[in-house]
Amino acid sequence: MNGAAQSPRSKRKEPPHPLMDGRHPKLHRANGIADLSAGDNTPDIEDEFNTAEDYGFDDTRHQSLLAVGPDTAEWQATIENVVQSVVSIRFCQTCSFDTDPALTSEATGFVVDAERGYILTNRHVVGSGPFWGYCIFDNHEEVDAYPVYRDPVHDFGILKFDPKAIKYMPVTALHLRPDLAKVGIEIRVVGNDAGEKLSILSGVISRLDRNAPEYGEGYSDFNTCYYQASAAASGGSSGSPVVNIDGKVVALQAGGRADGAATDYFLPLDRPLRALKCLQEGQPITRGDIQCQFLLKAFDECRRLGLTPDWEAQMRKAFPKETNLLVAEIVLPEGPSHHKIEEGDVLIKVNGELLTQFIRLDEILDSNVGTPVKLLLLRGGEEIEVEVETGDLHKITPDRFVSVSGASFHNLSYQQARLYGVACKGVYVCEAGGSFRFDTTDNGWIIQTLNHKKTPDLDTFIEVAKAIPDKARVVVTYKHLRDLHTLNTSIIYVDRHWSKKMKLAVRNDETGLWDFTHLADALPPVPPVPHKASFIQLEHTSHPAVAELVRSFVHVTCTMPVKLDGFPKNRKWGMGLVIDAGKGLVVISRAIVPYDLCDISITIADSIVVEGKVVFLHPLQNYAIIQYDPKLVDAPVLSARLSNEELTQGASTYFIGYNRIGRIVHAATTVTEIFAVTIPANSGAPRYRAMNVDAITVDTSLSGQCGSGVLVAQDGSVQGLWLTYLGERSASTHRDEEYHLGLATPSLLPVISQIQKGIEPTLRMLSVEFRAIQMSQARLMGVSEDWIAKVSEANTSHHQLFLVTKRTFERDAPLVDPNDDESKASTLLEGDILLMLNGSLITRIKELDVMYSHDVLDAVIVRNCEELNLQLPTVAAHDVETDRAISFCGAVFHRPHHAVRQQISKLFSEVYVSARTRGSPAYQYGLAPTNFITHVNGKPTPDLESFLKAVVAIPDNTYFRLKAMTFDSVPWVVTMKKNEHYFPTMEWIKDPSDSCGWRRVTYEGGKVIEGEGPDGLLPAGEGSAEVEDTNME
Repeated sequence: MNGAAQSPRSKRKEPPHPLMDGRHPKLHRANGIADLSAGDNTPDIEDEFNTAEDYGFDDTRHQSLLAVGPDTAEWQATIENVVQSVVSIRFCQTCSFDTDPALTSEATGFVVDAERGYILTNRHVVGSGPFWGYCIFDNHEEVDAYPVYRDPVHDFGILKFDPKAIKYMPVTALHLRPDLAKVGIEIRVVGNDAGEKLSILSGVISRLDRNAPEYGEGYSDFNTCYYQASAAASGGSSGSPVVNIDGKVVALQAGGRADGAATDYFLPLDRPLRALKCLQEGQPITRGDIQCQFLLKAFDECRRLGLTPDWEAQMRKAFPKETNLLVAEIVLPEGPSHHKIEEGDVLIKVNGELLTQFIRLDEILDSNVGTPVKLLLLRGGEEIEVEVETGDLHKITPDRFVSVSGASFHNLSYQQARLYGVACKGVYVCEAGGSFRFDTTDNGWIIQTLNHKKTPDLDTFIEVAKAIPDKARVVVTYKHLRDLHTLNTSIIYVDRHWSKKMKLAVRNDETGLWDFTHLADALPPVPPVPHKASFIQLEHTSHPAVAELVRSFVHVTCTMPVKLDGFPKNRKWGMGLVIDAGKGLVVISRAIVPYDLCDISITIADSIVVEGKVVFLHPLQNYAIIQYDPKLVDAPVLSARLSNEELTQGASTYFIGYNRIGRIVHAATTVTEIFAVTIPANSGAPRYRAMNVDAITVDTSLSGQCGSGVLVAQDGSVQGLWLTYLGERSASTHRDEEYHLGLATPSLLPVISQIQKGIEPTLRMLSVEFRAIQMSQARLMGVSEDWIAKVSEANTSHHQLFLVTKRTFERDAPLVDPNDDESKASTLLEGDILLMLNGSLITRIKELDVMYSHDVLDAVIVRNCEELNLQLPTVAAHDVETDRAISFCGAVFHRPHHAVRQQISKLFSEVYVSARTRGSPAYQYGLAPTNFITHVNGKPTPDLESFLKAVVAIPDNTYFRLKAMTFDSVPWVVTMKKNEHYFPTMEWIKDPSDSCGWRRVTYEGGKVIEGEGPDGLLPAGEGSAEVEDTNME
């Protein structure tokens, strides 16, 4: 049917699409520059986007590419002239805004004014938010480009560049000729071929009257017709000129099918030509709209909607070649057309003029902004005449956003309102991070109230947010665009200490930048006051002492403002166990509290919320100790009694745990197994993992449902903690595995005792990872029968010894020469079998705990079938936690953390890439997590100090060279361009004297600024799900 899409998208509420970012993957390539593969960590090309609906896109090449073969001399001459005006656009959309996520990509454009430096491309390339990019001409000259216009609705935008910067070729413009687009004419699409090279694809225009394609939940054009042709352009071809044999541009490449059909969609050039002329003449580009979406529908369908024979005869007579009329499809509530136009109305006249085409409708509305237009409609055969005020499209297209508490907001756009068929009003969360990171990762939230105050628009929201002090807990209500019937309510912790500034970013079409303004300083936090509460009672337990343990559990939420140490999340929660109510000490899994650059909230008795701080992080055993102020808690909190007796296999115990929704569950059970934890290492995402510690499993299905809990004896003493263990990242699903296991309490007692006495624990370690081996393996590796007999007597439940599987790289340890027996005499090597430490046979992993309190250990080992006695020095554990980080060009750098050193045999430098932000220079140029930086502009950067000095000295918006080393020891060089405006250089320094425990220093414009600088987007980690901690896409 003419004018109707074959696979129409629901015009209102839709379930989420499988798109990763809701955009047009086919039209522009994902970051494919020196990305990293999961297997070898070497530069690789990999596209980011997945599939879409019929009229969405994918970025793979169609099998039916209509590549140009031998062409006529006339076409060859035409193409030779055209390619000089076509440019490759490489760009970043630096943050999420409206329908656009932060991304890095490539597309095509072409020069339309060589004197002024205007380039025409697609609106979804220019984007609706901050843009940073450059163009490459056919002779590979490069020039910066910035947006001077992006259409609010139609899929075109205009970039500007400096023509004088192109020195080695004449810059020529292509002429826009929308009047030459005809059915049946042969055309060529000249543009990027998946970002690899210039491609020339042939086709024939087959239709001029199809409706604009829909692209799921991202940006979509509407209220225009599109041309259709068989050209099958590939990823990166967005913005390509569609030219005829005379070299005139008759359309703009905009989209295509994702199902393998060789079909492409082109935007007519009538509105782009008008916008260009307005820019050339210095006139404003007025854009009018009545907040009603029309579709082209054929006469037969219009008859069913009420088109009368008389009007059909008049329309066919006036437009003998037309087969469609405009029909109202979506009328936005509370807009100018509301209660005047209804869905299904057939448009007949506008201001007394018969009308069938979008192009003429646009002309009328654009020239009548602020004044009413008269519409004649047919509704069920009845003539309806209405007068509708023409609104300004630019006023309902956001050009500003505010960032506060790690999140960003702007007024709801016309694009989003049309997509969901809702009123064009409200405060839209474009970056749901920081304090406004709601329970789901879904996008599309509209803030209804904040701190019990209504927030109908951005200005009101700003005033309400200004009045909320730091560290306040306030109620926020919000709805999703897909479900405005449901009001969601959350209580958020307002962060104005990590993100102290409230910044307003406003689009500047003169410079192409978004200008930042500081709106308000943070109000100081309100001093906390004590609160009273009581605990629930645990019912149906056979032992009262067990039931009492409810008073020892607290709810712990940990929020990390910056991603460090490869940790995959920004927020985690779990249940902690109070081990000293008098001092406010709580033990919690390190999968919940991974490092101390964080905010910790502790909820006691489901009623009292207090701040917590990190006191101790165990380097190997997967637990942290945090502390709250007990003076603020008026509740009968119970200090859990930790047992000093080891659990054994088959022993009876009582399991108390908290399931995934935070509900307490319990059951009598037995210990099924005690074994050494062996969580696989993952070079693609090195992060903290437990090692050299025993784990406990129990015989109850509840254990798999609970990430927090305890194992309890009948007398109420805690025999083991039930903890979440962070595991490896799956190579197939890219998901992070988690394990739920028990940790026996006796190993905690020495550390807890020191902390209770006010002593900071000073642990020491053997810098190796062990795994258990059976006697059959040990015998083959040279362990004597005497030792095997001793093992059988010492450990009747597990006949095992421990093999060194990996040495941790220690910075201060002397290098081991494999040919020097003396250098090997004081260290453990891979393949060594440990027999004894300090005179004790080691057959249980817990017996390794002796290392924590000794500077030197007397060891007996088997190496290469030979029994040896070694003096093994231990290393201090105080140096394993990250205490400094640098954010530069959207990447986070710090010293290689403990997990990296556990997996690598050599540190290439002390500058390690831990995370990167989508839409940043680091992402655009392929600098990936797990890389080591060894040189900046040829100068060695062995440590963070030298690296910081080198990068601060780089002028803004200039190229520099980084020499990097991959995790797999492959050197490579990357060239990047610095961007201080959106990605200023920042340093995070651990400082106990600061109220947060860390302080921030910003280096911007040659100045050193304590705290945040005047410019810049949210640092890596403060935004939404736009930060990567791994090299796997």
